[in-house]
Amino acid sequence: MSEISFLDSVNRNFDRAASFTKIPKGILEMIKACNAVYEIQFPVRIGSEVHVIKAFRAQHSHHRLPTKGGIRYSKMVNKDEVEALAALMTYKCAIVDVPFGGAKGGVAINPWQYTEEQLEKITRRYTTELIRKNFIGPGIDVPAPDYGTGSREMAWILDTYVTFKGGEIDAAGCVTGKPVSQNGISGRTEATGRGVFYGLRELCETPDAMAKVGLTTGLKNKKVVIQGLGNVGQHTGLIMQKEGGIKVIGVAEYEGSIYKEDGIDIESLIEFRKSNNNSILGFPGSTTLSDRMAALELECDILIPAALENQITIDNAHKLKCKIIGEAANGPITAESEEILASKGILVVPDMYLNAGGVTVSYFEWLKNLSHMRFGRMEKRFDSNAYQRLVATVEDLSGKKISDTERAVLTHGADEVDLVRSGLEETMVNSFQQIWKVYSTRPEVQTLRNAAFIVALEKISNDYANLGIFP
Repeated sequence: MSEISFLDSVNRNFDRAASFTKIPKGILEMIKACNAVYEIQFPVRIGSEVHVIKAFRAQHSHHRLPTKGGIRYSKMVNKDEVEALAALMTYKCAIVDVPFGGAKGGVAINPWQYTEEQLEKITRRYTTELIRKNFIGPGIDVPAPDYGTGSREMAWILDTYVTFKGGEIDAAGCVTGKPVSQNGISGRTEATGRGVFYGLRELCETPDAMAKVGLTTGLKNKKVVIQGLGNVGQHTGLIMQKEGGIKVIGVAEYEGSIYKEDGIDIESLIEFRKSNNNSILGFPGSTTLSDRMAALELECDILIPAALENQITIDNAHKLKCKIIGEAANGPITAESEEILASKGILVVPDMYLNAGGVTVSYFEWLKNLSHMRFGRMEKRFDSNAYQRLVATVEDLSGKKISDTERAVLTHGADEVDLVRSGLEETMVNSFQQIWKVYSTRPEVQTLRNAAFIVALEKISNDYANLGIFP
């Protein structure tokens, strides 16, 4: 039996969850439809040749503006994929209460086949095409990094936009994921991985959830396998090891996968890969597995697919031996294979919730750009001075002194990154509780993905009702 497409998989999940709601059919059809797709082919001179580049930008929903979503550079990019990712962004933003509609962009190139100068040409030309069709702007559509792109590309997009829109006071908000030195925000690079940590931590601290999968509460010492060491996989592993005390026993990457029963230090593995021709194979003390998909079949507590979509399919779902799957990537599990996972009692934490850390902190960056002031600038010193006075008062009353290290910790005023992390933690914890309430009180819902969809659909339908679009 052949797998359905990524877009069909997203829509099938939508339909399944929609059946558990009382939302009128017409509103559901409006929510499900992709509002606009811009398909572009533009020429770029590369050396002595002219390359025709194919690219896309999909705006899935205009129930809230601006629309929001990353831009990926991948040879595999196509219209269906971009539409599917844009739809996920709509539902994702609703779940975490970020006031954006969903969007997504893609440029059909292999970025590793081009020089930095050539990539800049392609990025600036793509941005120009978006500007021409009014598909970018701080109040219209705000891109961000995705697979194959990063802060460098976002800086090129901003510069191109400013060139065309000179004098627009909020121009910096036309794109997020920018370098901190160029109107970006501290904590954006780690945001998706940190959000995955907060989401899985909250799940593992929920007694009913752990009883369901036969595990003890808490993240500490949970055995974890990570697929993908890109930005999301790296930061997920680093933060979960440092702050959650997990044990990473397996890692999969493009070149293959490795296993180490007593644990793989992610920081050491990242450094090793840099010095080993960009390969994790041969990491000291590890065993090289048969292929890059073999790590997914290791016996573990938590499997974290942090690569691309359609990694867990009807061909390998029955081989998985994990208790929990945390979807750090977008769409790593096909709709058909999820039924197999459910029959095995595997709890899936869905992508539309778990990897929402990126868009949440992008929202914070957008707010920073509109306010024209970094977070913490006004209150940090006031808070620090107030804490100093409080500590001094306690010392005077108790007759005891604390160490300089303790004083520094107790009197620290919040920097921008502290506030960003705090806001992200609040968002992920609150959103999980909303999803878990639906899941735990409505047995017919069956999966956390259905519960997450229901939370999103009810919020979006309320938006449409409040806009007065429907009687």
